[in-house]
Amino acid sequence: MRPANEALIVIDVQNDFCPGGALAVPDGDAILPRINTLLEEFHVKVFTQDWHPANHSSFASQHEGKAPFEVVDMPYGGQILWPDHCIQGTPGAAFHPDLNTDAADLILRKGFRPGIDSYSAFFENDHETPTGLDGYLDVRGVTSVTLVGLATDFCVQYSALDAVKLGYNVTVLEGACRAIDLDGSLEDARDGMLDAGIVLDA
Repeated sequence: MRPANEALIVIDVQNDFCPGGALAVPDGDAILPRINTLLEEFHVKVFTQDWHPANHSSFASQHEGKAPFEVVDMPYGGQILWPDHCIQGTPGAAFHPDLNTDAADLILRKGFRPGIDSYSAFFENDHETPTGLDGYLDVRGVTSVTLVGLATDFCVQYSALDAVKLGYNVTVLEGACRAIDLDGSLEDARDGMLDAGIVLDA
């Protein structure tokens, strides 16, 4: 077992991000066996779950004349528009059936505010509105976090960068993540995480 002050954070391993889903990450389901094995090693295990209302402002369908993957200006900055995905209560928002969800100590839902997206497990995309995860980890005595899940270049990266800013020691296990890789976003994400002192491990 890992020390009690280390937590595993499993990011958004949901049907819509896996092959066949509305916003499928290539090979996204291939990480499931590794994650299930890792869950046996950690005392503290947190899962995040994208949980959007049907009218979420990050959906291209809510912006007339806009297509998925275009960028629009929002009050909190630039926002990539996505296909409708992870809508509350739908099969697409459910965790992949092969993920051992029974192992989770906490399931944190994010992205439920219609007017703002939430990539990070710690903050909404305004980088100010907290999800409450930092408080939970603090109470549990966690000082180091290991991140796995989907997608490397978006929700995993944002979570990792916020964790560093909050003072955690952060490792991203790239072999237990997969990326969307929009126009080189994976390379940019890796560079950003390395620059922030995040450990990228296999």
